[in-house]
Amino acid sequence: MKTSEFREVSDPERFKADPDEGLSASQVRQRIAEGLDNKPVESPSKTVKEILADNIFTYFNLIFVILSVLLIVVGSYRDLTFMPVIIANALIGIIQELRSKSVLDKITVLNAPVSTAVRDGQVISVPSKELVLDDIVIFKAGNQICADAIVVDGNVSVNESLLTGESDEITKKPGDTLMSGSYIVSGSCRARLEKVGRHSYISRLTLQAKKSKKGEQSEMIRSLNKIVKFAGVAIIPIGIILFYQAYYVNHYHVKDSVQSMVAAVIGMIPEGLFLLASVSLVISAMKLAINKVLVHDMKCIETLARVDVLCVDKTGTITQNEMTVADVVSASDEYADDMIQGLLSDFAAAQESDNQTMTAMKGHFHRPAGRTAISTTGFSSEFKYSSVTFERDAFVLGAPEFVLKDDIREFKSVIDSYSRKGYRVLVFGRYRGIPDGKALTAPVEPVCFVMMSNPIRENAPETFKYFAEQGVEIKVISGDNPVTVSEVAKQAGIRNAGAYVDATTLTTDDAIKDAVRKYTVFGRVTPEQKRKFVRALKKAGKTVAMTGDGVNDVLALKDADCSVAMASGSDVAAQAAQLVLLESDFSKMPDVVAEGRKVVNNLERSGSLFIVKNIFSLIIAILSICFGMKYPLMPSQISLISVFTIGLPAFFLSFMPNRDLIRGRFITNILLKALPAALTDVLVVGAMIYFGNIFSVAPTDIATASTILMSIVGMMIVYQISKPLDVYKLGIWIFCGVGLACCMIFVSNLFAITSMSNRCILLCVNFSIIAEPCLRYLTLITKKVQDFFIRDNA
Repeated sequence: MKTSEFREVSDPERFKADPDEGLSASQVRQRIAEGLDNKPVESPSKTVKEILADNIFTYFNLIFVILSVLLIVVGSYRDLTFMPVIIANALIGIIQELRSKSVLDKITVLNAPVSTAVRDGQVISVPSKELVLDDIVIFKAGNQICADAIVVDGNVSVNESLLTGESDEITKKPGDTLMSGSYIVSGSCRARLEKVGRHSYISRLTLQAKKSKKGEQSEMIRSLNKIVKFAGVAIIPIGIILFYQAYYVNHYHVKDSVQSMVAAVIGMIPEGLFLLASVSLVISAMKLAINKVLVHDMKCIETLARVDVLCVDKTGTITQNEMTVADVVSASDEYADDMIQGLLSDFAAAQESDNQTMTAMKGHFHRPAGRTAISTTGFSSEFKYSSVTFERDAFVLGAPEFVLKDDIREFKSVIDSYSRKGYRVLVFGRYRGIPDGKALTAPVEPVCFVMMSNPIRENAPETFKYFAEQGVEIKVISGDNPVTVSEVAKQAGIRNAGAYVDATTLTTDDAIKDAVRKYTVFGRVTPEQKRKFVRALKKAGKTVAMTGDGVNDVLALKDADCSVAMASGSDVAAQAAQLVLLESDFSKMPDVVAEGRKVVNNLERSGSLFIVKNIFSLIIAILSICFGMKYPLMPSQISLISVFTIGLPAFFLSFMPNRDLIRGRFITNILLKALPAALTDVLVVGAMIYFGNIFSVAPTDIATASTILMSIVGMMIVYQISKPLDVYKLGIWIFCGVGLACCMIFVSNLFAITSMSNRCILLCVNFSIIAEPCLRYLTLITKKVQDFFIRDNA
């Protein structure tokens, strides 16, 4: 460990510099030598070189390079037809990771390149990254706080919305902490930097936001990886044994031995399945982009299709992102309506329009009585009130439980009755002391109650009805009163919206664990609790999607299985999320879910075509080893079958609309769909080899006949998975059949298709006829076995 690193983790010597003098030049040099400067955190994402290496130097690419070299050495160039798919796979992987890196690297919360510091008694401009621990920094209105600090002189109002999600001002006086990332709204102060560089709050948050969730993948990708890993383990010993047996035992030529071994190995690797999955996700991302949905991580398209819990905020998701004054109810006979209007108008006129509530107040109350404000305090997210002090008295406006405290019991029935109607209730009252932005210590005499409301989004009920029908549970997480949020959720048609809880009562992890299972609506939620809710739901076995729009949502977004941000929110939330709703329109979500279901369901259907070839190749390779046979097919023949009975139909069928619910596990579904056709291939090709040897049919004839038989079975399975047929699907089937026939007739040499003897033709025709009932009965047997296990496990 370097000396500077050692000093950094140890407790450094602290300098309590005078606010007017600041640090000396020697103290600054010491801090820099100790590594205690304010350099921004480095991105933990992989470098471009690492991304290229990870996608090029893979196990399977090594296998394919070895196979290619072997084919080139023996002069079998036409059997290299599998290489374009391998190259395409690598390129798509590289492009996806580079795109993801670009998004993560752009995440930044700090935007304060230069700061004003006091050093050696001089006020100077210093690049923010060159500030050091204990520096005295001058912050003024409009400045962003570049490191965690403590106010040592002066007073400021701070907007911490970037961090807390609440756009209200907080007054900071000497001794108070300034959080890095927040903004000075008014006033000026001198502050001593307490945590700099990677130790500051905003740097730690940014670092976590930049981390990609390495190792976390969707079920579909995990299933594909399992298939590939199994193939990766099997191909080495099988390939070696096949070559040894063909060359040393059966005494075939080196070229024939290599060709048969390569054909078997390529047949066992589902190289095209990964390409199909990648291309399908890319095209889905493009479609969503046209529909004003930006996809940062394409795997989330599938994840969202599997989500069973969706966490949403009230404002901006259920309701429109604006506040209105709905009603004013007098709390005392002492104040007439005109007097209340005048007081509220004077109060609103003295305040800044720094949050939605005050903007709505200013728009509604615009008949001031002429009172002059002596001092004001902006809304405090900690103490939930704002205040104005006039010449004779002071008034406060805020949350009843924070303003009235114990006196709330007297007005509880009134407050609850309006909360149950979905209003946010604020109390406006005369304060018997002098408000200072801190906790109120004197009593408050209520003047009136102001009812605020967010209009329900017009399409919200329809959207939530869709999720209810799809079995997706909604969790509403809000900082507002839980009774109010519950009523709003009811109006939006959210199921079980009456089950609500005040999050301030959830003080332990166990309490949160129980609450996320029991309740639908959570009010008075802190930013820290959002992440705990997501983690508790995931531990309960749920697949969780989270919507958010503020920096305070970033860590919860990163922990969710699928994260969705509104473009109208903070940039860092939009950059950290996997999906961004560019029009901030939550009604787009059903379209995203539908797109994900289309991808998964179509890949289950189309992907089974790839697995047919893999199962067939594995079984035939094992039988070849057991009975001392040569693998019957050539690599180019495998490529021909793959193009027209697997690749092309799978690609075109993957774009068909499919909104069906995703049922069962991907790997189980895909294997069960592929098994009947794979076994049919094994039976007819195995019979062709057996009877071909009995009737002394040439190996080249058997290879050609096996290619034809597999093509016929392939066209049968394409026809089967295309049901119900329409013009589009029938067109795909005819195109693939014609393409297959044309390649066998016009470019037969490229794919090693030779003319067959009469005996071989007769055998091929017989086994072609047998293939249809074989496939039909094996499909029925597989379905019965599947139904039996489903019924047994029910």
